[in-house]
Amino acid sequence: MAENIGIGLIGYGFAGKTLHAPLINATAGLTLAAVSSSDAGKVHADLPGVKVTADPGAVINDPSVDVVIIPTPNETHYPLAKQALAAGKHVVVDKPFTVTLSQAHELKQLAENRGLLLSVFHNRRWDSDFLTVRQLINDGILGDVVYMSSQYDRFRPQVMPRWREQPGAGSGIWYDLAPHLIDQAIQLFGMPVAVNVDLALLRPGALTDDYFHATLIYPQRRVVLHGGMLAAAATPRFTVHGTKGSFVKFGLDPQEARLKAGVYPPQPDWGIDTLDGILTLAKGDEMTEHQVRTQPGNYPAYYAAIRDAILGVGENPVTAAAAIQVMELIELGVLSSEQKKTLAVKNG
Repeated sequence: MAENIGIGLIGYGFAGKTLHAPLINATAGLTLAAVSSSDAGKVHADLPGVKVTADPGAVINDPSVDVVIIPTPNETHYPLAKQALAAGKHVVVDKPFTVTLSQAHELKQLAENRGLLLSVFHNRRWDSDFLTVRQLINDGILGDVVYMSSQYDRFRPQVMPRWREQPGAGSGIWYDLAPHLIDQAIQLFGMPVAVNVDLALLRPGALTDDYFHATLIYPQRRVVLHGGMLAAAATPRFTVHGTKGSFVKFGLDPQEARLKAGVYPPQPDWGIDTLDGILTLAKGDEMTEHQVRTQPGNYPAYYAAIRDAILGVGENPVTAAAAIQVMELIELGVLSSEQKKTLAVKNG
């Protein structure tokens, strides 16, 4: 393979246009060679020199394409990834990996059999707030962490006519936002021993879940993951309590907002979050508060790592095995909500 790696992008909806295409174009050694879209004009307005076809199969089988990127509706992840792997292409799938655990295992095995890279775009591993929380924990600043709340709330009272909010496999907020929070929790603490999940439809006219509240149970720790569509007031993105102190962070990582606004990396201030977190440390009976500048977020690191992994000089940034752990908790969470009880995690 030439050191300039050809990328084929399946779909040019929100994720393809806003996240994947700009990050690919910002990565040295990657070339966006072809895009599958029914709206060639929309693609060419942003990417005038790129081949566009309405047929995903044409992109997958294009000889100039080495890696196929799949940021499409969730239920299409499995068939498109399977087709691309069967064609001998490396594959990046947007989160969630698939809509069933069995599909995820099948894709992992197919990639291993063919010696191909298969990665899942869990980009929020490179959020500014998450990187800061991870550093505080790893440095022992908080002591032993006994509780963490990770929330991703929005205020979207109207049910929109888009696939994420319509009935169907892989729709709803549990499959949309929870994979980010679950992946981050696993990165910090590993797999829990049990989960308790409540999924609900709270908005008038809701057709699929628009609320989740999940507790990941560890022997000496509780991790609460929460998301909803009716939170008008600001809620903490992270609340972390340990034996030495606490950390609270409001506000979202700024990278997606900048990408939506058409501001692309590289930029000198890329990933800088101007809203500091608050660290409260205990020394005896005294509590002291400190502002903590968040680490810069770094979404471009994902595709740089994909490039290096394909060239054999780095590791897959998000392996299929790691994404399967997320899928295990997604599926178990659905069962927990349906059965209204806490369920044990196998090998947790």
